[in-house]
Amino acid sequence: MVPRPFSDEETTMYDHRKVGRELGLFDSDPLIGAGLPYWLPAGAAVRRALESYIAEVERRAGYQQVYSPVLAKKELYEISGHWAKYHDDMYPPMEMGGEELVLRPSICPHHALMFRSRSHSYRELPLRMSELGGQYRAELSGAIGGLSRVRAMQLNDAHIFCRLDQVASEAASALDLINQAYADMGISASRYVLALPAVDAEFNSPSSKYVGDADSWAEAAEILREVLKNAGVAFEDAPGDAAFYGPKIDIQMEDSAGREFSLSTVQIDFHQPAAFGLEYIGADGNKHRPVMVHRAIVGSIERAMAQLIEVHGGAFPGWLAPVQLVVLPISDDEEKLAVEVARRASDRGLRVEVAHADEGSLGARIRENRLAPYAAVIGAREAAAGALAVRERDGNRWDPAPIGEVLDRVRAEADPQALAIDRSEPA
Repeated sequence: MVPRPFSDEETTMYDHRKVGRELGLFDSDPLIGAGLPYWLPAGAAVRRALESYIAEVERRAGYQQVYSPVLAKKELYEISGHWAKYHDDMYPPMEMGGEELVLRPSICPHHALMFRSRSHSYRELPLRMSELGGQYRAELSGAIGGLSRVRAMQLNDAHIFCRLDQVASEAASALDLINQAYADMGISASRYVLALPAVDAEFNSPSSKYVGDADSWAEAAEILREVLKNAGVAFEDAPGDAAFYGPKIDIQMEDSAGREFSLSTVQIDFHQPAAFGLEYIGADGNKHRPVMVHRAIVGSIERAMAQLIEVHGGAFPGWLAPVQLVVLPISDDEEKLAVEVARRASDRGLRVEVAHADEGSLGARIRENRLAPYAAVIGAREAAAGALAVRERDGNRWDPAPIGEVLDRVRAEADPQALAIDRSEPA
C-alpha cells in the first residue's frame, strides 16, 4: 500500500527502503551486489529533477561544471594522502598495463590536478569547480543498507580554490546554499557539527590520522567556527571526526530509525594545495598557494534521496515528484482530449500520466494517484469548454481555466529552475 501524504505538523518518517521499493523508485539485486542499488523510472525521474536543480543553483552561484574519471593511478592518492590515511575504505588496486589503477574514494585530487593543469591569476579566484561524479567506498557488508550507505555513489561535490582572505566568505556562501537547498527540498538538519581533530592529535607523522601542521588546522577550525556563529545556527564540536586533511562542518540528518548520518559538508583544506604544488600569480606578480574549500550541497545523491523518501513518504514537492500531473478522463468520451492534454503538458517539460477511464472508477483512480501533486479531471463540461480544473494534492482546487493557461501555471509552480532563481535573487 502506498503511503499517504502528511501535513507539516506531523513528524512521521518513513523507512525509505520499504517505501522506495513499494513506489518503484529503486531496488537491488544479488547479482549486482550489496550496496549497489539501481534506479527504476520513477526514482530516476526524481533523481534527475534533483540533479537539474542543483546544477542550476551552482551555475547561478558561479560554479563551473567539470567531469573527471572514476579511476586514477594509485600514485595520485599517495600524493593526496588518501592511500596512507584512508586506505581501509578504498578498493584494492587493479593491475593494468604495468600500472595500478584505483577506483576513486574522493573527487578532490582530480580537481586539484585540473587546477594545476594551467596557470591562474589572482583575478580568477575564487575558482569554483563542481561535479556530480561517481566515487566508491569499500564498505563492509554489515554497514551498508538501502540508499543511506552504499558502495558506489554519485556525489554532488565541489572545490573552491581561493585566497586565504576569501575562505570565510566562500565557506559561508556554501553553507547558505546548503540551507537554501534543504528548504526547497522540504528537509531539515538534525544538528550542525564542527568536526575537529582528536584532542591529543598529532600531525604529519606516519602514525597520525592527520596530515598538515597544527597551526593550519587551528586557523581552518577558527574560520569554520566563525562561519557557523555568523550563520546563527547552533552547533557542537566533534573532536576526532575531522577529515584527515582538515576540519569540516558536517550537517547531520536522522533516518526513520533515529540513526544519524552526515548529508552535507563544508571543509577547509590547506594540505592538498601544498601536496599538489598548486599556485596562482598574485597581484604582486609572485606565486602564491591557494586554499581549497570542499563543499557538497546535498552530499551523495543516494543519501539525499533516502532522506527525501523518509521525510515525504513519496508525496514529494511538485518539482521533485516522479509524476507531477495526472490527467483523469471521466469516461471514454474524454480519452482523446486527455491524451492531448498529456502531450501538451509533456511538451512543457512536465512529467505527466493519463489515468485512463478503463483503469477503474474515478474515485479509485484518484486514490491510486494521490501522491501526484496535481490532478486534472476531464468530464463532458471541461471537454466542451476546452478547460481544466485542477485539484492539488492537499485538496486545494483551482477554478476552471483554458488548458494552456492551466498547464503553464502547473509548469511554473513545478519548475526547479524557478526555485533556483527565486533563491538567488533578493526579494
